[in-house]
Amino acid sequence: MDATALSEFGRRDWETETDIEPLRFAMIGLGWWTREEAIPATEESDRCETTVVVSGDRDKAEDVAEASGNAEVALTYDEFHDGAATDEYDAVYVATPNAKHLAFVESAAEFGKAVLCEKPMEATPERARRMVETCEGEVPLMVAYRMQTEPVVRRARELVAEGAIGDPTLVHGSMSQDLLEIFSNPDQWRLDPDLSGPGASVMDLGIYPLNTARFVLDADPVEVSALARSEGEAFADVPDEAATFQIRFDDGTLAACSASQHAVRSSHLKIVGTEGEISIEPAFFDRQDRHFALEIDGNRANVEYEQADQMLEEFDYFAHQVRTGGDLHADGRHGLVDIEALHAIYESAANGSSVEL
Repeated sequence: MDATALSEFGRRDWETETDIEPLRFAMIGLGWWTREEAIPATEESDRCETTVVVSGDRDKAEDVAEASGNAEVALTYDEFHDGAATDEYDAVYVATPNAKHLAFVESAAEFGKAVLCEKPMEATPERARRMVETCEGEVPLMVAYRMQTEPVVRRARELVAEGAIGDPTLVHGSMSQDLLEIFSNPDQWRLDPDLSGPGASVMDLGIYPLNTARFVLDADPVEVSALARSEGEAFADVPDEAATFQIRFDDGTLAACSASQHAVRSSHLKIVGTEGEISIEPAFFDRQDRHFALEIDGNRANVEYEQADQMLEEFDYFAHQVRTGGDLHADGRHGLVDIEALHAIYESAANGSSVEL
C-alpha cells in the first residue's frame, strides 16, 4: 500500500499546472445552492470567477449580481438563450431543476461554452442522452459530482485500487435529510415529478451513494432492486419518501443503499473487502466534517486531515481541466449511466422485481 494515500489527504492529484487563466462562469439558476455554495467557491478560487448570473427573474439576477464580487452582467433565461453577453463568460454552471438542464446545455453548446451541469444531469435517460450527444465533440461537459473531487474520496479510490482492503465485496451507503425542515413549502420542484424526474429521495440523495460507490470501486451497476414508500401528504406525488436499493456492480461487488427526504440528517459510506474496510462518516453533506477510517486485520486507523471545501475543489478541478485540455471526470457518458440506474431503481420499486441494466 502506498503510504501517500494515507498521509497526503489534501493533495490535488489531478493538478498539473497552477498558473492558468481564470475560467469565467455564467451561473444559471440562482437558488440557494448557487448563491451560498457555487458563487462563493468561485470568489475564493484563483482559477475561476463568476462574471454572469442568469435567472428567470430579472430582479433576482440583478440582486445576485450586485451582491457577488465579480459578476457585472445579469441576464434572464430568455436573454441567455438568445445569446446575450457571450463574450463575458467561458463556461456555464447549470443548477436549475433537473428537467430544465437540457435546454441550457444545448444553448451553451451552441455558443461554444464548456458545461458544468449539476447532478442528476437530467430527469430522464432520453434527455440525458440528448445532452451527451449535443456536447460530445463540441464542448467539454462535466457532471457536478462534488464527491469525486473530494480528496478523502479520491484517497479511498486509491486504497481500493491498490488492494489495501483486498477484493471489494460489499458497499453500504446512505443519505437522508428532512426536506420539509429545510424548505417548509411542499410546493417545490424536488417533489414535482415534472421537474425532478421520477421521484424525490433517490433522485436527489440516493445518487450520492450510487455514484460515489461507482467512483471508489471504478465499477458500473449491472443490476438493481429496490423498495420505496411514500406516506406523508407532501410526498403524495412521488413514490419515495424513503427508499432502499441494492446494486450489483460489474466487478461483482454488491451494494446496499438507502435514501430519505423525511428523516434525520445522516450519511455514511463503507466499502468492505476481503481483508479490510474503509468508512467515511458523515459522508455526503458538504458542511459536515468528514471522518475517514481504514481497518485491516482488526487494526483501525482513524485519519486526521484538513477538511476541503468540496465546491472549491470541484470548480478548481473543472477550470484546470478545461484550461489545460485535460479529460473531465465525470463526463456526460458517466452521468448517463447514473440516470439509467436511477430509473431502473424506480422501475424495480414499482414492479417488485430486479432490473438489469
